[in-house]
Amino acid sequence: MQTPWEYRYANRTQRMGSSVIRELLKLTEQPDIISFGGGLPAPEVFPIKQFQAACNYVLEHEGPQSLQYSTTEGYRPLREMIARHTGRYSVKITADNILITSGSQQALDFLGRVFINQGDHIVVESPTYVGALQAWNAYGAQYIAVPSDENGMVVDKLEEALRIGPKFIYVLPNFQNPSGTTLSLERRKKLVELADRYGVPIVEDDPYGQLRFEGEHLPSLVWLDSQFRGDDGCYTGNVIYLSTFSKILAPGIRLAWVIAPEQVIRKLVQSKQAADLNTAAFNQMVAYEVGKGGFLDEHVKFIRQVYKERRDVMLEIMEEVFPPEVGWTKPQGGMFLWGILPKWMDAAEVFKIAIERKVAFVPGASFHPNGGGDNTMRINFSYSNPDKIREGMTRLGTLLKELVAGHK
Repeated sequence: MQTPWEYRYANRTQRMGSSVIRELLKLTEQPDIISFGGGLPAPEVFPIKQFQAACNYVLEHEGPQSLQYSTTEGYRPLREMIARHTGRYSVKITADNILITSGSQQALDFLGRVFINQGDHIVVESPTYVGALQAWNAYGAQYIAVPSDENGMVVDKLEEALRIGPKFIYVLPNFQNPSGTTLSLERRKKLVELADRYGVPIVEDDPYGQLRFEGEHLPSLVWLDSQFRGDDGCYTGNVIYLSTFSKILAPGIRLAWVIAPEQVIRKLVQSKQAADLNTAAFNQMVAYEVGKGGFLDEHVKFIRQVYKERRDVMLEIMEEVFPPEVGWTKPQGGMFLWGILPKWMDAAEVFKIAIERKVAFVPGASFHPNGGGDNTMRINFSYSNPDKIREGMTRLGTLLKELVAGHK
C-alpha cells in the first residue's frame, strides 16, 4: 500500500509553490528557442582561466583546508575582502558584520526564518523579485505592495503601508529585478527617513549595483542611513544589505553575502548551521583568489561593456519592430527590462504563442504579490548575444504587431 504523503506534509507547504521562472525555463530548453526568460549572466563573461588558475592554487597550497568543513560565518579572508570593498563604496564594516551564504536565495530564506512569523506584513515594491516571495511565502508572510514607476518605488505611497506596522521593507534599488528601474536619490533619502520615523528596518537587495553602464552612481541605502543618523559612514544597522558574486563572477559557485548587525548575524548563523553547516569552503577560497588583487574591478568593467551592447541592441530593435501600443523601461544597468502591453493583452497568453514562434520571456503577473500585472513582461538582455537578440526580439515584435492589429 502506498503511503499518502500529501497528508504528512507540514502546514507551511501549502504556501509553497514552484518558481514560475524555473518552470518556464523547462519549456525553453529546446536549442531552437531564443529565450529572454532566465535571469542568466552571459557565459562569455565568466573568467574561466582565472578560475582554473585559482582552483590549482587553492588545491596546491590549501588543499586539505579547502576540502574540509569550515566555519559557518564564511572564509574570513573573503569576508575581509568584502568588508574592504564595501568600505570603498558604502559604509565601514568588519568581517563580523558579514555572513557568506550559498547564493542570495539562501540569504532570503534565512531572513524569513529569523524574522517572519505567520501573518507578518512585509512591504515590497510591485512588481518585486519573485524569488523573495517564494522564499517568504512558506513562513506565512503577507505583502503590502507599494506601486513603482520609472523611478522605482513610489515612496509617497509608502507611509500608509508603514502605519500597518510591517516587519521590514524589502527593496531592490538598483536596476531592479524584474523592471530594470532604479530608485531615485530623492526617493532613497525619503525611504530612509520614513523607515527611521516608523522604526521599520530595510532589507536592501543589491545583486546588480555594480552593473551600471550609464548615468551617475547613486549611494546605497546603507550609506544614506548612516548619513541620516549622523554616524559619518559607520554602519548603524537599520539596513540589512544583500549582494552576490553570481552577477560579477559566476552563479555556479553559489556565493552571496549578508551585511547585518552582529546580533543579527549570530541568528542567521544559527539558521545556516541548521541548514547546511557552512558554505562550500573550496568555492569561497577560489572566489577569494580570483577576486583579490584588483581583478574584480577590471572584470566588472568588461561585464558592463558586454551588457551595455546587448541592452542597446535590444532597445534599438524594440524601437524598430514593436508596435507603438507597447511600452518598456530603459534600464541604465543590470540585466532586465520591463515590457508593458496594452491593458487588454494577457502576457501569459502571448507567451504561449511566443513559444510556438521559438522565442520566450517571463509573463509579469508572478512578480506582483497581490495580483495584477497581467499585461507585463520581463525580458532579459544579458544572456543572448546581439545576433540572437535581433532575431528573437524581431520575432516577438512581429507577434505583438499581429496581436494588436487583430484587436482593432
